[in-house]
Amino acid sequence: MFADYFWIFVAATSYLAGSIPFGLLTAKLVAGTDIRKVGSGNIGATNVARTLGAKWGIVVLLLDALKGLLPVLCIPPLFVSPDSTDFDQVRVLSGVATILGHMFPVWLGFRGGKGVATSLGVILVLGPWSTLVAVAAFALTFLISRIVALSSIVAATAFGVAQFIQLGSSAFTQEKWGLAVFSIAVPLLIIVRHWSNLGRILRGEEKKFQLGSRKKAESAPSEIKPDADA
Repeated sequence: MFADYFWIFVAATSYLAGSIPFGLLTAKLVAGTDIRKVGSGNIGATNVARTLGAKWGIVVLLLDALKGLLPVLCIPPLFVSPDSTDFDQVRVLSGVATILGHMFPVWLGFRGGKGVATSLGVILVLGPWSTLVAVAAFALTFLISRIVALSSIVAATAFGVAQFIQLGSSAFTQEKWGLAVFSIAVPLLIIVRHWSNLGRILRGEEKKFQLGSRKKAESAPSEIKPDADA
């Protein structure tokens, strides 16, 4: 009977893995700071870097990426053979559930991050070559603009385009339709999560990225300012 419900199990375990709030936990442990009450109020790596400095931002980035990568890499093979026509679909389910766990964690009243770092871990498994295109697009856009939100939107779009080019005529076959849907849905979801940032970008009001420090975080008032977090 368990086999009938393994899809639910995969989704639930992946969601719970994705919902671990590494940004919140890191800021609490390092500086005794509730990251939701400083900077932009976002629990992602960008707000941590802006509040605590680059080192801790990188730590959170890696942790958030790993919680996207590991469920997709490790959970589906427990239930489905890599040779099965369902394998990619199960990995997509795991990846989407993990991203949604980060964006809408049950532990934080479903108010989480914007999903870029966690999505990075997921797409490293689902589309490694397209991921390289996305990373290059992010890096180039960030070097030019210094705006994380804009870089994230460009990277998400670049991944979707590159993935469809790579899938080619197999995009909506029985084996690959899940990857095709993922390549549309997840970039759109990331863009929607950055909708307020996009509005500020179009108005020329989005702030450029600047690093913070642990000392600043420890003494900062509990004030949330809208900003470009990923």
